[in-house]
Amino acid sequence: MKFLHTSDWHLGRSFHRVNMLGAQAAFVDHLVEAVREHRVDAVLVAGDVYDRAVPPLPAVELYDRALHRLADLGVPTVMISGNHDSARRLGVGAGLIGRAGIHLKTDPAGCADPVVLADVHGDVAFYGLPYLEPALVKDTFAAERVSHEAVLGAAMDRIRADLAGRAPGTRSVVLAHAFVTGGQASDSERDIAVGGVEAVPASVFDGVDYAALGHLHGCQTINERVRYSGSPLAYSFSEAAHRKTMWLVDLGPGGEITAERVDTPVPRPLARLRGRLEDLLDDPAHTPYEDSWIEATLTDPTRPEDPMARLAARFPHTLSLAFDPEGRQEEGTASYAQRLKGRSDQEIAEDFVAHVRGGNADEAERAVLRDAFEDVRAEDGRQEAGR
Repeated sequence: MKFLHTSDWHLGRSFHRVNMLGAQAAFVDHLVEAVREHRVDAVLVAGDVYDRAVPPLPAVELYDRALHRLADLGVPTVMISGNHDSARRLGVGAGLIGRAGIHLKTDPAGCADPVVLADVHGDVAFYGLPYLEPALVKDTFAAERVSHEAVLGAAMDRIRADLAGRAPGTRSVVLAHAFVTGGQASDSERDIAVGGVEAVPASVFDGVDYAALGHLHGCQTINERVRYSGSPLAYSFSEAAHRKTMWLVDLGPGGEITAERVDTPVPRPLARLRGRLEDLLDDPAHTPYEDSWIEATLTDPTRPEDPMARLAARFPHTLSLAFDPEGRQEEGTASYAQRLKGRSDQEIAEDFVAHVRGGNADEAERAVLRDAFEDVRAEDGRQEAGR
């Protein structure tokens, strides 16, 4: 059975204030054409269909058109909700939409109820495991503790139990939205850390033939059977070196995996340039980037006059400008955003305690902070679910 694995469409998201809806529509066109060209048997979308819980109307309209076009192809689609999506909103009408072959898996309690498709070699069970907020689903899965590993492990136990009760030789695919150990993150993913533990081991997916992952925006292989498709478009300059693709996966009769990457359209290449302003403006080595979206970091010892306008004269698509003067002392001079970059809410709170008190938080205090963050996240989830 052949399927396309994609994820993290983030419909409605912009790129440094550039509206990306046209590029997202071009991706949908490309997806539909790839389904035809490669004669795939199923399309998998592993979460973060939208960029936020209440997406703008144009994003909803694009999503609606995408579903109609996929349904018209007669190729089943299995889709889960991610941490950016509102699971309840995305899942509205799932029963009716499922009759058209678009299977929306947004209810964690239904993770062990697969979409079963068949080929000449028998059945393939597709299990949809939407993003699991540990504090909200711990009781649903009777997990031992509030953590991503615990709830994912408990959910996978249910999936493996269902699979064990099916006909011998039934192959299996799990769609999941999580941060798996070994994955490389970028700046454009929203932190899903809980209790100070972000990643779950790939072994949590043992027992299934393929795990189609979403959340991380770079296409990557954790192991032969556990892969991220990555986002079809770049959503931060940290993705400048990414090759944006989908996975075209061929699942053999005995569960063998053959996977190749299918490139997605690039609306405009990204480039990160660094140096003194005059060098950036004069160096012929930068000629290939003149039509790229640019993130420029100026290293002039003193801030040049009118740098953005001067950069735009050569690089008209400059979107981000930063300053990192040569020879400056790092300590105490980094911007607030630079000091926080890459740090979790827990680490920031612990730094604040240390700054105010002059000493690090002890383990009991760190536990209080973890509990507080988990309570806030859980309450946000409950409020979202009740809207």
